[in-house]
Amino acid sequence: MTPLVSIIMGSTSDLPVMEKAMKYLEEMEIPFEVQALSAHRTPDAVEQFARTARQRGVKVIIAAAGMAAALPGVIAASTTLPVIGVPIKGMLDGLDAMLSIIQMPPGIPVATVGVNGAMNAAILATEILALSDEGIATHVAAYKAALGAKIEKANAQLAEIKEYRFKTN
Repeated sequence: MTPLVSIIMGSTSDLPVMEKAMKYLEEMEIPFEVQALSAHRTPDAVEQFARTARQRGVKVIIAAAGMAAALPGVIAASTTLPVIGVPIKGMLDGLDAMLSIIQMPPGIPVATVGVNGAMNAAILATEILALSDEGIATHVAAYKAALGAKIEKANAQLAEIKEYRFKTN
């Protein structure tokens, strides 16, 4: 299938963080691709990727990078597709990467999630896709409903613990 989401990492050392996004996209049955491209080491390849992504059917790009974290911005400069940046924790607990990603000049926006927030990047990507695909919208709604049910179950378990402690004391 044609990938709807592209996950780009500055290096394969980002893979442990980005696996959460890949797992979520698999569960949502969203076709995606994964590549390692570096804004500093392979700038021509990054630009070529960004310029051709729309033609290849990609609808949203998730770009992960640490330290200088130029990758999401460089991609956003060469495409009109939405780009979601994932700052990777490294030096300064990822604050350096986060600030690099969110401080984009006017006209070159990059949506940014929290440090190591690959899961939220994937959820945001599916919400963007859901704007024009009712099937994906249904999957996202079911996922979010399950989140609420999980909290309700946790609260019921906490109430049982409190009730047990109160009765035994």
